[in-house]
Amino acid sequence: MAPATRNNGKIGSVLVVGAGIGGMQASLDLVESGFKVYLVDKAAGIGGTMSQLDKTFPTNDCAMCIMSPKLVDVGRQKNIEIIPFSELLELDGESGNFKARILRHPRRVDPNKCTGCGLCQQYCPLEMSSEYNQKLTKRKAIFIDYPQAVPNIHVIDRKNAPCQLTCPVRLDVREYVGWIASGRFEESLDLIRQKLPFPATIGRICTRPCEEECLRGTRMEEPIAICQLKRFVADQEIGQGKPIPVERPEKAFEERVAIVGGGPAGLTAAYHLARNGYPVTIFDAQPKLGGMLRYGIPEYRLPRDILDREIQAVLDHGVEVETRKRIGTDLPFEALMGEVGYKAVFVGVGAWEGMKLKIPGEEAQGVVPGVEILRDINAGEEVPMKGKVAVIGGGNVAIDAARSALRLGAQEVSLYYRRTRSEMPAHHEEVQAALDEGIRMHFLVAPVRVATSDGKVTGLELLRMKLGEPDASGRQRPVPIEGSEFTVRADVIIPAIGQGVNVPFDPETTGIKMTRWRTVKVDPVTGATEAPGVFAGGGTVKANGGTGG
Repeated sequence: MAPATRNNGKIGSVLVVGAGIGGMQASLDLVESGFKVYLVDKAAGIGGTMSQLDKTFPTNDCAMCIMSPKLVDVGRQKNIEIIPFSELLELDGESGNFKARILRHPRRVDPNKCTGCGLCQQYCPLEMSSEYNQKLTKRKAIFIDYPQAVPNIHVIDRKNAPCQLTCPVRLDVREYVGWIASGRFEESLDLIRQKLPFPATIGRICTRPCEEECLRGTRMEEPIAICQLKRFVADQEIGQGKPIPVERPEKAFEERVAIVGGGPAGLTAAYHLARNGYPVTIFDAQPKLGGMLRYGIPEYRLPRDILDREIQAVLDHGVEVETRKRIGTDLPFEALMGEVGYKAVFVGVGAWEGMKLKIPGEEAQGVVPGVEILRDINAGEEVPMKGKVAVIGGGNVAIDAARSALRLGAQEVSLYYRRTRSEMPAHHEEVQAALDEGIRMHFLVAPVRVATSDGKVTGLELLRMKLGEPDASGRQRPVPIEGSEFTVRADVIIPAIGQGVNVPFDPETTGIKMTRWRTVKVDPVTGATEAPGVFAGGGTVKANGGTGG
């Protein structure tokens, strides 16, 4: 309880944290002494743990019989302001002159609008455990804390929705979709950009894990078009010719931060650091920023003017850039926090190395990893492609490589995947588009050997598979069928079974630990590595090795 004083005859105010039996009694005593009281509690109403008990110890008196008069008195007092679903974050000042910063969780229904009719409960689709009944019964997401609750109004449980929990950046999907439904597009876009600086870009290429968990899709008809709505509000802004707003930080810091890698992870880190007032420099080995957004995704899926616009908005926050500079080659990694003088380093170099098939003959001329083909195409280099092309994998890189090969003039493109179509990790829309363009797909087959002649690819030997028991991913494990080998003709073979990371430092000398998948080991919450001041994220931490299989 924060002390308060009377100043020049004016009524002072007191902040009481905790609305249990002790907090309620203290509030009543303070009001009786002439103070204004702010009663703060994390729960939906006052009463604390005692309100959930049947009997009190050690007298075995009825808990609610004891508490009811207190609840009524507190609820009637005009000089007690109840602030439920809130918590004290910070307290500054001194006795008699405190300033408190309180976080209000947006779960309470406006008491001026809620009449307590209960109709909202009737139509609420969600059910969860009731805390009041020790989680032995179910309640709606819209509920009254317990029958005698003070204040006795409906509240909304704002626990994270399944769609938000599956979003990699934890976007508040319900909130920004709600703004769009209300026609308030600018507010929706502002909310998205609090966490995501690329709504127009991600609105075109996102894998949409949120839509798979959308309750409307799992319980009613089909999921809300969460990804397309993100693109919609961003395209509205573009169509109106409005510039992307740039927020100036309230406070500027002197500590400089280096970002190694100008892909989506590095740009996002730079965006948030710059908005918080830190000087940031991005180092990238490529001539232009964007990473896999620019060099891994075909332009027909992600127009470059859209990408350039959103990257420039990040740089407009004061971010400096050094392109064509490969850390670890052009500048030692250790020098960043050494003689160059950066206080922290974020590593977001992405996953640029195509994984090997580990089969005989894959070193032959004509075997080119899908990620390398896409990089060369998007860099504007000439990529010869003719004859019959065999693509191995079932992810988005495999689909993009197959569709790009067709556009480059391949006579025939076939895709081989060791599982079934329903288990392909690629977007269903992209898979269907590839089929519509004439790409042939063969399922439940796996490569076992590259056929060669004079060091060049002539064909691909495959083995038929069947599905067995589920593996660690939850999908049925492909099992080889003995004696089912067959060979297909191929002039070019494109493996696209996943990517690995080529880090810009020596793990031994820097002390930065790697995982067994050759990704950087970090704290899952902070992104910190084992080396002080060094952080990592994006594909550097979670490369998509194996997503093609």
